[in-house]
Amino acid sequence: MHWSGEQGRMTGNEVGSREWMAALMDQIFDECREVRGAGQKEYAHDEGNAFGNFDRTGAELDLPPEKVLWIFLRKHLDGVKAHINGHVSQREDVAGRIKDAITYLCLLRGLVERQRARGAS
Repeated sequence: MHWSGEQGRMTGNEVGSREWMAALMDQIFDECREVRGAGQKEYAHDEGNAFGNFDRTGAELDLPPEKVLWIFLRKHLDGVKAHINGHVSQREDVAGRIKDAITYLCLLRGLVERQRARGAS
């Protein structure tokens, strides 16, 4: 199995198989790593702090960084929900919204781990 085409769609007659899903997840996680790397440069502004944008915005609004992240994530979840409800004419393809949502959820996991490391729950 392999990916082809501009949209990165898988070809072959095994779409939906376990192997296909494993390959799709590998592709999605590769894309998420690229998005996170680009976002780190664009938004975090600090090589040593992957959560800089959430920390700064939270400080400005007197919100914890997790709530700031949730606000950013909701935009993408709303786009996914619109797609599920039949709205296909979006500024960003639903696959991009899903990729961004996964990336935000990974960042949220990182914020949770940071809290745990600092002794908070």
